[in-house]
Amino acid sequence: YLTAQKLKQPEKWFPLRVLVCGHCRLVQTEDFADAGELFDAEYAYFSGFSTSWLAHCERYADAMQARFGLREGSYIVEVATNDGSLLSFFRDRHIRSLGIEPTASTAAVARSRGLDVVEAFFGATLAASLVGRGVRANLMAANNVLAHVPDINDFVAGFTMLLADQGVATFEFPHLLNLVRKHQFDTIYHEHYSYLSLLAVERIFSANGLVVFDVEELPTHGGSLRVFAQRAASGRHAVTAAVERLRAAEADAGMDTPAFYRNFQAVAESVKDDFLRFLLQARQDRKTVAAYGAAAKGNTLINFAGIRQDLIAFVADRNPYKQGRFLPGSRIPIVSEERLREVHPDYVVLLPWNLCDELVGQLAYVADWGGRFVTAVPSLQVHNS
Repeated sequence: YLTAQKLKQPEKWFPLRVLVCGHCRLVQTEDFADAGELFDAEYAYFSGFSTSWLAHCERYADAMQARFGLREGSYIVEVATNDGSLLSFFRDRHIRSLGIEPTASTAAVARSRGLDVVEAFFGATLAASLVGRGVRANLMAANNVLAHVPDINDFVAGFTMLLADQGVATFEFPHLLNLVRKHQFDTIYHEHYSYLSLLAVERIFSANGLVVFDVEELPTHGGSLRVFAQRAASGRHAVTAAVERLRAAEADAGMDTPAFYRNFQAVAESVKDDFLRFLLQARQDRKTVAAYGAAAKGNTLINFAGIRQDLIAFVADRNPYKQGRFLPGSRIPIVSEERLREVHPDYVVLLPWNLCDELVGQLAYVADWGGRFVTAVPSLQVHNS
């Protein structure tokens, strides 16, 4: 996100290309930016601003404690703990916990909640250091981080090292099957190095000493997977029928063939064209358009479509770390939610469409002036407020 001062300076632009490996079917974004540049001290995503995500975290803590018998003597390690939203639920259950978070902004908030946080990128080197300090995890959680690591093998190897002999690791990530089928091209951006299927994840885990024993399909982020893994030598948990069902579903979809990926560019361009037509028609009709949620996925959509402030006046966001800044590329200003009440836009584009139900409820007052909500992905929809 740009500051007012940075608006006066040249801005970097990067190609956004996504490729699929013909051998292992791991889908990856072509690298142009170092992880340290993307996940820096001013990193502005804080998970605690979403009430639906907080509820998801609490359900996770309840389920893991019940399923794996976690108690006060257990040890939980969360990789990419962000602002501590999830780890706080384990702390409140008096279970020992450790957070690992490389971004200073979010790590500081987690510490302010009384959580123990290591401010570093996770991988085999950090895992070895923690094992040397006596840390062995009964449960490791990695929610929406597996896609964010440039060296996915080194990252996964660290889990194998840090897990207790009978420990369990869970990984949540958007499911590539949904990304392609539901036209979710806006979830592709440089911060996401990988786009994951069970097919690819099982191959990566196997190469690094982990075995998948269960999988759950989740509604989060447009459709995600929660994968359960254990050390290959453990054998404590039998492989469930859910794993075989999802293997079969991915095979039936053709995810191990080039045909599955071939038409994705054309679909993205169709979504872009429909969205642009809507915005241009709104301007012609003298309707005002604003957006809500300065989400990374929104930046992919807006920059791919070449949208500027003449088509979307501003984007409102509850996160004070984003307010007063500008979206990269488009330079659309980020303002507080109060601006919506002041301006009364005719349309509010919900950029984080995956939170549509939550945001329609949060912004219900838009109906007071007859405003309507718009989502562009997976296809253009105008919703009644």
